[in-house]
Amino acid sequence: MRDSAWGFPIIDVHCHFPVPDEYPNWLEQTYVAEHGVEKWQKVRSDWRWYQEEWWSRFGFPFPEDVEPAADVQARRWQEEVDAASLEAVVFMTGGSNDTLATALEGHPRMLGFAHHDPFSPAAAAELRRAVAERGLRGYKVIAPALPGPIDSRELYPVWAVAEELGIPVLVHFGTNDGGGGTAWHENISPLRLHDVAKAFPTVPFIVPHFGCSYPGELLQLMWACRNVHVDTSGNNEWIRWMPYPLSLADLFHRFHDTVGPERILFGSDSASFPRGLARKYYELQLEAVAEAGIPDADRDLVFAGNAARLLGLDGTLDGDGEG
Repeated sequence: MRDSAWGFPIIDVHCHFPVPDEYPNWLEQTYVAEHGVEKWQKVRSDWRWYQEEWWSRFGFPFPEDVEPAADVQARRWQEEVDAASLEAVVFMTGGSNDTLATALEGHPRMLGFAHHDPFSPAAAAELRRAVAERGLRGYKVIAPALPGPIDSRELYPVWAVAEELGIPVLVHFGTNDGGGGTAWHENISPLRLHDVAKAFPTVPFIVPHFGCSYPGELLQLMWACRNVHVDTSGNNEWIRWMPYPLSLADLFHRFHDTVGPERILFGSDSASFPRGLARKYYELQLEAVAEAGIPDADRDLVFAGNAARLLGLDGTLDGDGEG
């Protein structure tokens, strides 16, 4: 592995490829059908207010109103990866499975996950196709955006394909879309994954953002299921809204102390331009790791080793000509 700009190898396991989403927005459709377009516009306006608040607080430029074509975004992201000398970045979303897979062709340090609705028709077959034929490396699901319970037996064929292919599955729980987003849903708690993780114990499940308002529930899930991992990505602004004192260093310390370093994966949640790679999140997490007293060997697992193992990347990127 190559050393990053921070002096050691980094695989950013949680980014988003910035192109318009091509999948139907189930939440928008159901809300508009029941409450009307005007109320939806007010809800989204409130959401935008919260987004602008945290963008400003972190000193980030606002995202572009119109995103360029996927090939342009791929070149921009390649420049970000090279400038930071990252080992790899992993995109959890990117318009659609085919859009993302096509955009990443010729960029071996840029990897992608399938991200279609598991309740969609032939979802299991689509996952197999996206991985086996299009080269995607895992599967990403936003649980609070699903039209049904994530532990439904209806979805077991999807998890069975993940099991067969040996790929990781990242499932977002907790508040979705940050402030102004979704704070309640039947899939809001990571514990909703319990029966699925037990039924498919060889599938590496990843819950991002330290559980996103539900760190206690995630710790209980990880205690019960050794195949569940956590990623550290995002601004983690939900910490500010907890009813008790909590810091990013507290989270690193608690997860490291209880589940060990092998099931923690670094991510940034980087996405749109002109911000690009959210280096501030890298720096904040490194400060938190130091404050938590995590040894360098364990840090290296969190920031690269664990992702390389789960994604089968050990040694595969060396000598690829990407700098």
